[in-house]
Order: sequence, then structure tokens, then C-alpha cells
Amino acid sequence: MNGIIIPVIIAIPTIIIGFIIGYVFRRTLSEGKLNNATLKANEIVDLAQKEAITKQKEAIIEAKEQIQKMKEKMHEEITKEQRDRKSEWGQVEKRLHDKEDMLDKKQNTLDAREETIHKQEVIASDLAEKTKKLHDEQLIKLQEISGVTVEKAKEYLLNNVEQEIRQETAVLIREIKEKAKEEADKEAKEIVMRAIQRCATDHVAEATVYVVSLPNDEMKGRIIGREGRNIRTIETLTGVDLIIDDTPEAVVLSGFDPVRREIARITLEKLITDGRIHPGRIEETYEKAKLEVEKEIKEAGEQALLEVGISRIHPELVKLIGRLKYRTSYGQNILKHSLEVAHLSANLAYDLGADPDIARRAGLLHDIGKGVDHEIEGTHVEIGVNLLHKYKENSAVIHAVEAHHEDVEAQTMEAVIVQIADSLSAARPGARRETLESYIKRLQKLEEIADGFEGVEKSYAIQAGREVRIMVKPDAIDDLEAINLTRSIVKEIESEMDYPGQIKVMVIRETRSIEYAK
Repeated sequence: MNGIIIPVIIAIPTIIIGFIIGYVFRRTLSEGKLNNATLKANEIVDLAQKEAITKQKEAIIEAKEQIQKMKEKMHEEITKEQRDRKSEWGQVEKRLHDKEDMLDKKQNTLDAREETIHKQEVIASDLAEKTKKLHDEQLIKLQEISGVTVEKAKEYLLNNVEQEIRQETAVLIREIKEKAKEEADKEAKEIVMRAIQRCATDHVAEATVYVVSLPNDEMKGRIIGREGRNIRTIETLTGVDLIIDDTPEAVVLSGFDPVRREIARITLEKLITDGRIHPGRIEETYEKAKLEVEKEIKEAGEQALLEVGISRIHPELVKLIGRLKYRTSYGQNILKHSLEVAHLSANLAYDLGADPDIARRAGLLHDIGKGVDHEIEGTHVEIGVNLLHKYKENSAVIHAVEAHHEDVEAQTMEAVIVQIADSLSAARPGARRETLESYIKRLQKLEEIADGFEGVEKSYAIQAGREVRIMVKPDAIDDLEAINLTRSIVKEIESEMDYPGQIKVMVIRETRSIEYAK
């Protein structure tokens, strides 16, 4: 294209120059010379046009030559690329052919091996048939010589082996158990004693009902009111039953919710002190008592956090901790119990190398569900876990709370520590009390489980159900069998009963030798 444009550019100035020269000649020369100038100008223009046409042809020829060269170059490149690809395809084809040959060889080898194995199987099958036939013949001859059948021989051997294994197992279990018990007891006692020594939490046992003293029996009538309107108002507002009977100068408050019971107690005591008892005054006094109890709950929760050194906790959880002040279990105050579990958990965590902050926090919150279990359905563990999830508590703390009654398997050391601390606090002598009925039932259940085993002569539950002593028949149970019996009874107790702490099982075998001198 450049070869064509250049002649055109040269031709245009030439034509312009020709016109300019003609114009100049027309202006400067006379009319006679005008024709000569025009002829010359035309000659110049023709010459310029011829030169332009010549250069244009030359440019076209040059452009065609360049195009031809480019075609030849592109043809060479395409040919080279085709040769390279053909070479690569040839190599790939060769590799595939080699692999196919290799696979054919392997297949031939596998076929040969399969044929060899088949022949060996046939030989082995023949040998097995011959061996079985020979074994049967020898067995028949052996039975004829010994006079004992195969079944009797098996039974004899199995009895001997079973007896030997049982004896060896009992001896091994006793040795391992004694050794492990010595080491574990020593270490566990040291850790637990250190933890308990550093923890000195007081316990307060609260009653399940409140008794409010009256200045005189006339006050009972004022509390009841005209047609019972006063007592109905109190019961409706507080949700607590007022029991007014023949007991002199006393009114009993009964209700499942300990916080409501406390509000009712404060309300009634204020009304008695004030002397003005009517529905309007009752509502006013109830609201004041409610605010007073809520303030005490908040202060109790904050004091508990201060005592164990815990910060950054949701305000609603602080209130729930404070509500535990009015909650008891088997006569044990839950807030005091939670504080003791928190201290014990932290001390055990320090000794065992766990996280004391997680253990302390989980110990304090492990029974948080008991603060509202009168209002929400479910176990206190389920309620507590849901509350801790709701208020964005640490996942490690939530797991320890969820596992403290073994509802789920403990996955962390802190969770196991909270289980131990909870058992220590609950099982400590004097920490809890049970009703006489449940106490007697537990003792009877222990003796019933022990008496159900063969060879047991008599069992005795002692130490408030913390120990069972079992007398066995000496002619039915030997010393080694006594070890197995102890372990079996322990497993039965663990599967059949729920109890705090641990129960000691002792099997006693007495051997008496009697002779008479004559």
C-alpha cells in the first residue's frame, strides 16, 4: 500500500505546480505566448501523469511481491508446524503402542499365573480331601483306643481351660487393681486434699416452706379479710399458698417457686408490721417487696462473682446466679454449692494443669438452670445450656455445664474437673440431707442388689448407704471368685442406682474349721 500512496503524493504536487506555472504565464506573458505556455504546461502535466502512473505501477508490483513473500513465509511456518505436530503425534502413537504391548505381556503373565493357581487349588483340594479322610480314620482309631468320644474330650478340655483362665484372670485383675489403686489413691488424695484445704465455703440449708410469726391470733382474721378477699389478693399476687390452721400465732407460706415464696414472706411481714391490711395496701406492699427481692438477687449475684473473681458476664446471668440464693436441693443451698464447686474446680485445675478460669466459670454456672426450673420445662442441665447459649457464653464453659451430670460425654479436662468438684461438694458429709423415705429405699435397694447374686448369704448396707458388706457362703465362693463377685455387684449398682459420691462394696468370706476333742 505504501508503494501506491507515494506516487500519488508525488503526482498531486506536480499537477499543482503545473497549474501555478500556467497561471503565472497567463498573467505575465502576452496573448501570443499564452498558447506556448499552455502547451508547455500540458506537456508538464502529461509528463507528471506518466511519471505518477509509472510509479503507481511500480508500487503495485512491489506490493504484489511483498504479498507473495508473506504468503511464502506463512506457508513455510504452517508446513513446519504441521511437521512438528506430525512428529509429536508419531511419538504419542509410539508410546501408546508400547503401552499396549506391555499390557498384553502383563495379561499373558496374569493368565499364566491364574492357570498355575487353578492347578494348585486342584492339588490343594485333593490334599485336603486326603487329609480329612486320614484325620477321620485316625480319630476313629483314637476313639477306639481311648474309649472317649470327641464331644467328651472337648468338654473336658474346655472345662480345664475355662477354670485355668478364670483363675489367672482373677489373679491378674487383683494384682493390677491393687497396684493401680495404690498409685491412683495416693495421687488423687493429694490433689483432692489440696483443693479442699484451699476451699472453705459455708453452707446454709434452707427450708422448703416459710413460717411467719404473728403477734396474736386476731391477726389471722385480718389476713383472711372480709369474705377472704385479703388472703385471695395475697395468693393471687404472689402465687404462694397461705396455710392458716390451728397453729397458734403462725401462718405457713407454701409454694414451688422459692423467689415467689420470699416475696410473699416479706410482703406479709411488712403488712403485719404496718397493721393496715386491705387489697390496695397489699398490692402496694407486694410491689415494694418485689423490688426489694430483685435488688437482693442482683446483689447476691454480684457478690458471688466478686467472691470467685469472675468478670465480663451477661447481666441476666448475674440475676440468675442471685436467684440460686433462694433455691435448695436436698437441703443444700444451690448458690453456696455453686460457689464451692467453682472454688474446687479452680483449685483442681491448677493442680492438674487445666484452665482454671474456664473451670471456675463452669463450676459457678453448672446449676444455673435451677434458678428457673420452676418456670421452664426440662432438666436443669438442658435449661442451663439453653440459657448459656442464649447469652453467648464460652463454648468450653457450656460443654462443661452440659457434661456435669454425664448427659453427654466429657471431652475436655475442665468438664471432668467440674464433675469431680460437683460430686465432692454434694457428697461431703453434712452437705445434703435426704428424706427418711428416700434414705430407707436406697438402703433396701443396695441390699436387694447384693442378695440377688448366687452364693451371697447376707448383705448389710451401712455408713448411711456409703458401704455394703456382703457375707458369702464359703463352700460356694472361693477367694478368687470373691473378687469377680465384688466387681459384678459394683457394676450392677452402677447400672441400677443413681447416687452422689461413691459406694464401697466389701465381700467377706469366712472359713471355719471345727474339731471335737474326745
